[in-house]
Amino acid sequence: MSDYLGGLSSSYLNTSYNSYNQGVSELENSLKDKDFSTASEEELMDACKEFEKYFIEQAFKGMEKMVPKGDDDDTGNSYLDMFKDKLYEEYASDATDRGDGIGIAKMLYEQMKRNYDL
Repeated sequence: MSDYLGGLSSSYLNTSYNSYNQGVSELENSLKDKDFSTASEEELMDACKEFEKYFIEQAFKGMEKMVPKGDDDDTGNSYLDMFKDKLYEEYASDATDRGDGIGIAKMLYEQMKRNYDL
């Protein structure tokens, strides 16, 4: 059973790394080729919120790397290791969708409105 979970965990980690790269590519593609000078205010705010979600998710991942691992930590076999990327994504989504989030999206939105004279 342990071998099965270990194989499942390493398979998931490879998949999550690929999904991380895919997420970065999707964010770049959605923001890079868009001419925001013709965007509606709603499209502009959506782009800013997507950036804020990505920023928060990366902050969670960075914080997790700073937590020292103990000798009795069984890395690679716990369910948290298997699904932590999805958990961080959900935390970031919840943090951004509540009220004004942490404020990054709002600041970006206001700056972009000034830059594009909207």
